[in-house]
Amino acid sequence: MGAERVTAMTDSRLAANQVSGEFKTKDKRMEKYVKAIQQITSTLKSFEIKQISRGNNRRADALNKLASTCFGHLSKEVLVEVLKERSIDERQVNSLSIAQPNWMTPIIEYLQHGIIPDDHAKARKTRIRAPQYAMIKGTLYRKGHAAPWLKCIDGATGKMALKEAHAGSAGAHEGARALTGKVLRMGLY
Repeated sequence: MGAERVTAMTDSRLAANQVSGEFKTKDKRMEKYVKAIQQITSTLKSFEIKQISRGNNRRADALNKLASTCFGHLSKEVLVEVLKERSIDERQVNSLSIAQPNWMTPIIEYLQHGIIPDDHAKARKTRIRAPQYAMIKGTLYRKGHAAPWLKCIDGATGKMALKEAHAGSAGAHEGARALTGKVLRMGLY
């Protein structure tokens, strides 16, 4: 999310003191969590974890109650994500091939290095389109109407996003126009 200074609050004295290093971690699973937190927090400018009393932790208690209840009666406006795996579990990583040039390549090269295509018409088109785009942490974004910035994706990723929006868990088998709007609202371009 781009945060540089984080203050975490927990009502667990044990967790707060294990993360801060005041208590030793004896449980192997907890050791993995502490290592994961230390790895993440090493990239931050500052990190502080505070233990607060349970009485001052109403938000966390409300989320805990929400997570432990049945989801069938909730309105569609309440978003609940159920994690199916622990964040400390090892994940298999697939190797990726080097990205092939696509529609974004001329814009990225122009924004990062000022390089324009050799063809006069393509160069003009790139210079005209470039102000609508921005590079944010190595990713190309476009100014959008449905969202402040839309993440630009290549054709293969776009096909997967369209397939998920059309037939996935949030799909409703809409027509092309409604489907395009749904993908734009997802923040993709």
